[in-house]
Amino acid sequence: MTAIADNGADGAEAIPAFRRWAILICVTLATTQYAMAILVVSVLLPQMQGSLSATQDEIAWVMIFNILATAVITPMTGWLEGRFGRRSVMLISMAGFSLSTVACGMATNLPLLVLFRIAQGTFGAPLIPLGQAIVLDTFPKRQHGLATGVFGMAVVVGPVIGPMLGGVLAEQYGWPWAFYMFIPFGIVALIGMALFLTDKGVRQRTGLDWTGFLTLSVAVVGLQLLLSRGQRQDWFESPEIIIEAVLALLAFHLFVVHTLTAKQPFLNPRLLLDRNFVLGLVIVGIYGMLNFTPMVLMPPMLQGILGYPDSIIGLLLGLRGAGAIAGFFVAIFVSRLDPRIGMTLGYLIQVASGMYMASFDTNTTIFDVGVNSAMQGLAIGVIWVPLTMATFATLNPRYLAEGSAIYHLLRNLGSSIFISLSVTLVIVSTATNYAGMTEFISDYNKALALPWLLGAWSAESTQGLAALSGEIGRQAAMIGYINAFKAYAFASLAVLPLILLVRVPKS
Repeated sequence: MTAIADNGADGAEAIPAFRRWAILICVTLATTQYAMAILVVSVLLPQMQGSLSATQDEIAWVMIFNILATAVITPMTGWLEGRFGRRSVMLISMAGFSLSTVACGMATNLPLLVLFRIAQGTFGAPLIPLGQAIVLDTFPKRQHGLATGVFGMAVVVGPVIGPMLGGVLAEQYGWPWAFYMFIPFGIVALIGMALFLTDKGVRQRTGLDWTGFLTLSVAVVGLQLLLSRGQRQDWFESPEIIIEAVLALLAFHLFVVHTLTAKQPFLNPRLLLDRNFVLGLVIVGIYGMLNFTPMVLMPPMLQGILGYPDSIIGLLLGLRGAGAIAGFFVAIFVSRLDPRIGMTLGYLIQVASGMYMASFDTNTTIFDVGVNSAMQGLAIGVIWVPLTMATFATLNPRYLAEGSAIYHLLRNLGSSIFISLSVTLVIVSTATNYAGMTEFISDYNKALALPWLLGAWSAESTQGLAALSGEIGRQAAMIGYINAFKAYAFASLAVLPLILLVRVPKS
């Protein structure tokens, strides 16, 4: 990788300005689509749940397994680049991502949709890390600030526009059209990269520790299946859950043993000797837990309980992206100070956001949801820069590439695990509270005899009883979401003591 980087730095001045900017536009367009796809899907979850006859925990797999596929494949990016070259990897990734996105729109059942979302995450995983490397190699060092600013801003702005367009298209034409809108952008990005991208430097024939990669993948997938299907299969009463737990534990044991004994393991254990890096992994894992979970929980709550249309949900999620843009600008100034200040500020905003969501009820307004969504985005933007700086501040530069792979692996893994746990918490809390509240619907409850209490509801007729059951279910579901939001706030609060342990080099 050194030869490639050096050659890129020396040869960037020789690249014509038009070609530089063409590469930047095409690569940015490609990477932005992957960032857009995550938020667009979160808007579509309620509509997909109804059209595919899926339960709430099942439809969450559409997000979970896409993130999981990204987590597994991201650490392979360096090997893929060295083995096949940047141009080939980017073209194949973009083509595969575009085709799998179209296939998602054509899916007629949940298993197919989940399968195509896994393919989408698999092909899309190398786009962002490799795209950033290409931008840095294409522009000379004196223009790195400008180039990375354009690249980063576009990747952040994309998720603002995506949910808005996706919500409108889903409301007018159905959820598949929110996937089809990626077709023209994918074609433009693919043609542009094919015309302007070239492989630079000497291709590195580096090996991949397949034993470590496969055992880690099996462990991660086994854990995710256990968490995703545990509630539906009654946990360890089910042979399936027992098998998944045994596979996950056995694979993780083999991974640890192999990592400690292999000459060139998939993940270098020496990285764990760096205090800041280990703390950064824990903190970024919690960062990942808090990043995508609200995007899975909010749309079903907004549509199922509050009755918001898809276009409004898309607008509210777009405000999260707008908040993230503001957060990145704040991070520019905060990063000049102690990074612990920025992380503390960001996580305190997360705590406030979680408590704000925990105060929601069935009369929550669009203004409340919009402000909270912007707060979450602001926190995400403020945290990311100082967290990344602190994590890699004391790490040996030769371990940066490998450390970055683990860093993003933990971020994505934290997202997929906490989404599963939060959805399970909502389902369990809803069922428990529904059972508790229905106990009060009885002839022995004298309050029900008061005519002004029940109103349109009635325990005397089938229609009235059905309406009463629906309202109880609505209130029980709201309590379930509130419990999940409290868990979100607690996770945000729990990370604050860890920030105090981070060391800041005097230099």
